[in-house]
Amino acid sequence: MNDRSGITAVILAGGLGTRLRSVVKDQPKVLAGIGGHPFLKYLLDQLASWRIRKVVLCTGYLSEQIESRFGQDYHGLRLIYSREPTPLGTAGALRLALPLIDSGTVLVLNGDSYCAADFDAFWRWHSLRRSVATLLLVNNPDTRRFGSVQIAADGQIIRFDEKKEGAKPGLINAGLYLIKSALLKSIPESGSVSLEREIFPAWIGMDFYGYQATGPFLDIGTPESYASAEIFFANINTLQHE
Repeated sequence: MNDRSGITAVILAGGLGTRLRSVVKDQPKVLAGIGGHPFLKYLLDQLASWRIRKVVLCTGYLSEQIESRFGQDYHGLRLIYSREPTPLGTAGALRLALPLIDSGTVLVLNGDSYCAADFDAFWRWHSLRRSVATLLLVNNPDTRRFGSVQIAADGQIIRFDEKKEGAKPGLINAGLYLIKSALLKSIPESGSVSLEREIFPAWIGMDFYGYQATGPFLDIGTPESYASAEIFFANINTLQHE
């Protein structure tokens, strides 16, 4: 598929945001304010710049606030909501949304992270390898919060290392995935299931790749990282206008 507008994007936006409660109260994490705008705006603006046209929002906690704020259309993006009846985890939420995905490959985004990646390069790399799933990875000087991803010389993912004490550099999962939609059928339809802890490790050996990107990366999952978000996006805006 060379037409980027035909790809369905899915944003995983159902998390409880427990670690952010001290600074972001009574609203979903994707609505956390940054520079006068909700975080979700930055993700949607990025998708619009990538010529995506359809976005499924997997919502859960306080989902009605997201629907009220963004509605069914945002700057040419068609927004569709898949609301969890109970917390399903990242994989369970994606499986629930499968009937709403009408492209052979789906672009999945974590709703609490942002990477200023080159999507065309990511797409080409994924397509050339006929990958069933590709994770976008970035180098990070301290993998303690994230764990790390080990890849072979050809980019195939060979291992996920859990979060460990002690600051060490490595490749981390940047929260952007290209996945063959048919592969999502392998996710259990009931219960809470995690992409990172349960599904991704099970896919190792299935033409499952990690693409190394160079774009700036932000995760707003903690008060400390959230506090840096305004400067992060100000810097991104400066880079885009140079």
